[in-house]
Amino acid sequence: MESVKTIENGEKAPNTFSAAEYDRRARLLRAEMAERGISAALFTSVHNINYYGDFLYCAFGRNYGLVLDENKLTTVSANIDGGQPWRRTAGENIVYTDWRRGNFFRALEKLLPQSGIIGAEFDHLNLQTMKELRALRPKCEFADIAEPAMRLRMIKSAEEIAHIKQGAQVCDIGGAALREAVCEGAPEYEVALASTRAMTREIAKRFPDSELMDTWTWFQSGINTDGAHNPVTSRRVQKGDILSLNCFSMIVGYYTALERTMFFANADDASLKYWRANVKAHEAGLRLIRPGARCCDIAKELNALFEEEGILRRRTFGYGHSFGVLCHYYGRESGLELREDVETVLRPNMVVSMEPMILIPEGEPGAGGYREHDILVVTETGAENITAFPFGPEHNIIPAN
Repeated sequence: MESVKTIENGEKAPNTFSAAEYDRRARLLRAEMAERGISAALFTSVHNINYYGDFLYCAFGRNYGLVLDENKLTTVSANIDGGQPWRRTAGENIVYTDWRRGNFFRALEKLLPQSGIIGAEFDHLNLQTMKELRALRPKCEFADIAEPAMRLRMIKSAEEIAHIKQGAQVCDIGGAALREAVCEGAPEYEVALASTRAMTREIAKRFPDSELMDTWTWFQSGINTDGAHNPVTSRRVQKGDILSLNCFSMIVGYYTALERTMFFANADDASLKYWRANVKAHEAGLRLIRPGARCCDIAKELNALFEEEGILRRRTFGYGHSFGVLCHYYGRESGLELREDVETVLRPNMVVSMEPMILIPEGEPGAGGYREHDILVVTETGAENITAFPFGPEHNIIPAN
């Protein structure tokens, strides 16, 4: 039984971006590799394999890889996936089988150099895989490629920005569907399903050649709004509830989001006070997104605003993050987060969110989590807000039927 093979089944699928775009990404990475003396880069993460190869894998306990050297790009996939990785990869593909343990590394043996420096993702490889790689290439030195690759991904191309803008529009459609589904007694999961269905159908219409996966919605109500990533439950919407809308369209691994505070039927005075204070911070943050601004300085300015309102201690996380190839279970461009410990300077073609959140604990007047979220593309002179869904009490108190 063979350990490594090719499965060129059917015809190649249209790639998400142009051939010139994938060439651009590879060219920039090769220049970075040459500067560091790296002869081949091995990527193992979902986000980088998708970014460079246009293949979005489902691990399910198996290893996946992408090797880029001076001449070619090759994804390494498991036999269970058949010809799908080859059809999707913007490059070559080889397959390893399950018949012998360690066949993933036998596939890599065909692709990695015998000596020199190999780039690897130190923030993704586990100890076991790293041990196997060192045994496979004892004469090689391994260097981190994750940080340089992240820095390259932070600057989006024109094609990427156009793609992300479509994702933001899909989120707005999901938000409208969610709003329509909210009614007294509706369980959170039913409201979320309405949004996810609307987004998935819109993605299928806009991107008929794409794979449809991972689009989702978190809709939280009442106490469940206290966490930004709380999953949906069977809790039913009641009059006076604080609501949190979270729509996430995923278009071939590219994440976009829409998040809004809402109330059903009415909002009391204490809730309105906190809501308006968070909206004030959100609007201030939108004005701060511009080229030349440092992430840490934006965070500090918004901290000062929250401190003036007397609610700085109610803040729950950073004020925003980068967008691109990422999801709730893979990827993160940590060098582009609006936090006090990130000194990155914003540059044109970076794409970031502004999303302040405060939490008022249960039992206090105005209890709940308040969060607004817009996506901005940094331009030469400022920033373009690509989120159209309105925010604030004037727009998002949903009337009871």
